[in-house]
Amino acid sequence: MTNETTDAVWRRDEIESPCVKVCVVHPAARLCTGCLRSIDEIGRWSRMTPEERRAIMAELPGRAGQLKVRRGGRAARLGQV
Repeated sequence: MTNETTDAVWRRDEIESPCVKVCVVHPAARLCTGCLRSIDEIGRWSRMTPEERRAIMAELPGRAGQLKVRRGGRAARLGQV
């Protein structure tokens, strides 16, 4: 079996996951800070239809505004942020 043959076995005609392997859930927004999906969406992704995945992918850019950047360090303690 060639690499092309084995690679073809793993290729699928489906919408790829937006996962960027930065899996941290924002405490207030309850979204992954890496891919912007909810825990439920992440868990169901492999069972979703292409239409469901497309709808979520379309929503992701607008979700970035829901994540407030947390400021830490000295500036935050001194109220300079």
